Amino acid sequence: MVGFTTTIPLEVLVAAGRRPVDLNNIFITAPDPQALIEDAEIDGFPRNICAWIKGLYGAVVRHGIDEVIAVTEGDCSNTRALMEVLSLRGTTMIPFSYPHDRSRQAIARQIDQLAEHFSVSRAQIEDARDELGRIRAKVHEIDRLSWEENRVSGEENNFYQLCTSDMNGDVAAYEKQIDAFLEQARVREPRKDSLRLAYIGVPPIVGGLYDVLEEMHARVVFNETQRQFSMPFACADMEEQYLRYTYPYDIFTRLADIQREVARRRVDGVIHYVQSFCFRQIEDLIVRRKLNVPVVTLEGDRPGPLDARGRIRLEGFVEMLKGRKA
Repeated sequence: MVGFTTTIPLEVLVAAGRRPVDLNNIFITAPDPQALIEDAEIDGFPRNICAWIKGLYGAVVRHGIDEVIAVTEGDCSNTRALMEVLSLRGTTMIPFSYPHDRSRQAIARQIDQLAEHFSVSRAQIEDARDELGRIRAKVHEIDRLSWEENRVSGEENNFYQLCTSDMNGDVAAYEKQIDAFLEQARVREPRKDSLRLAYIGVPPIVGGLYDVLEEMHARVVFNETQRQFSMPFACADMEEQYLRYTYPYDIFTRLADIQREVARRRVDGVIHYVQSFCFRQIEDLIVRRKLNVPVVTLEGDRPGPLDARGRIRLEGFVEMLKGRKA
């Protein structure tokens, strides 16, 4: 089992025959994710830092994961410190960086270093990319059924794309799960929602968000970061794939993709989710200036159901959008 702090070139682990584990996923789907945060705080993590980073630490400790790939550039600014603390506990830490300048040579060097660590060749990696590409294409179809045919809920869209970060730790089993879902989703009656929404930013730490929106007859038809996990672009090679993957790069790179998809999917409004104590909160002012559709900012802190304040913000936003369409 190899854990990682955010999406990495998954093909390397699959080629090496190692079980990939996205630490974010095992944290947020834990029976009691709050307990993992408390484990970190008991061990000395401050209360006033992002709950995700504490949850990742707790997940590593609880699951006894002894090898972790830490993305030190292109994700959370606290990852370096997390890497050092886990090293102190004896966890083998493997650094990986997305180059700020999006240099092909730099990303190739990072992929090669990862491949060398896990003793796999480029040919093996390309074979794994073909295998994962087949599965990702099926997830892209789930996404299309969501926004084009209106047969998939916002939560389902979120779930299946989110799981592509590690293929649920079992590539074959996950593909079977996708196949079963597609079989029944394709024959559903199209949904009739009043509003079409986009969700941008990191996946939510709060639960029930999509269900709350659909109670208001508003459905998320675009999950920005989750879609990026599924590698939505046709690419010639690994370097191109991980340079076109927008999440680890600057906000303007992300916004170009967001603007295209907002237009293509006929989105009425955007929910920008920001995590408490995260540097990405600052990017909200850029998002608001650059997008030409209404934006509501939703802040989350710790795991749990959507709170009353968040629900009220969403209710007001949805009512405003309905008024604009009337």
